[in-house]
Amino acid sequence: MYTLICGSMAYDTIMVFKDQFKKHILPEQIHILNVAFLVPEMRREYGGCAGNIAYNLKMLGGNPLIMATVGDDFGPYASRLDNLALAQTHIRHVADHFTGQAFITTDLDDNQITAFHPGAMNQSHLNSVSAAKDVSLGIVSPDGREGMLQHALEFSDLGIPFIFDPGQGMPMFSGAELLEFVEQASYVTVNDYEARLLQDKTGKTLDDIAQRVKALIVTLGADGSLIYADGKQIAIPTPKPKAIVDPTGCGDAYRAGLLYGIQAGWEWEATGRLASLMGSLKIANRGGQNHRYTRAELAGLYEQHFGSAIEL
Repeated sequence: MYTLICGSMAYDTIMVFKDQFKKHILPEQIHILNVAFLVPEMRREYGGCAGNIAYNLKMLGGNPLIMATVGDDFGPYASRLDNLALAQTHIRHVADHFTGQAFITTDLDDNQITAFHPGAMNQSHLNSVSAAKDVSLGIVSPDGREGMLQHALEFSDLGIPFIFDPGQGMPMFSGAELLEFVEQASYVTVNDYEARLLQDKTGKTLDDIAQRVKALIVTLGADGSLIYADGKQIAIPTPKPKAIVDPTGCGDAYRAGLLYGIQAGWEWEATGRLASLMGSLKIANRGGQNHRYTRAELAGLYEQHFGSAIEL
């Protein structure tokens, strides 16, 4: 059986400004801002929530199936997916569009200025969950607005359990729409900031939201995560990473761990710990898809950090 991952595919272009933005942006002139930053360092990474989640889930030994829309420039990414043995059956090419693009400029203080072009992602509603066969679990992660609404409804109508992962897409939806997502989903996962925003927009507390799903998962960065399930709160620690290099894609790595544990029928504590380990391993590497581990290595790292064995 497959795990259907609905979400974005994107290129991340990351540039480094060898100075501090604050030295070149005059607060009193912000209304006529016109600045240019010389960026001698630049790299291009493969990203997007669906791509990152699938990469990590495949590494764990899961069966990810990506559902996404991409543009005319997707060729290099398609070759990468072939090399990773990730199926492209439900990746739809939309002509005369770019694949989603994030342009990120970082200064020496790790401040970031980001521009995101959704491109073909806005056509995600052209894909239908019903077209994917042998799917027993899914996730609706950040994508085009209409696609997210449609895919959540389709999962619900088909009786397929899924995770609702609004991420940076949350501002696109009203409080009523977010509550509808929660009602349709089996699981909801957000970070601590998104959790506050979800409460503000819906008027519901986290306890209220947790009562509507099988589990509500709130990630807390270095402080671990909290899983609301079975009428209790389960605190999940974060293993200390080898280095803190780049947080890009850590949330997606975490979600892959959640999907693996749910699909395998694990208890929440083990599922949360695997998810936390995946995020910790990712943060020590640049980009969302440059960390590489065998399943045996991942199982060994889990036992090393948590003192108990798992079978991947």
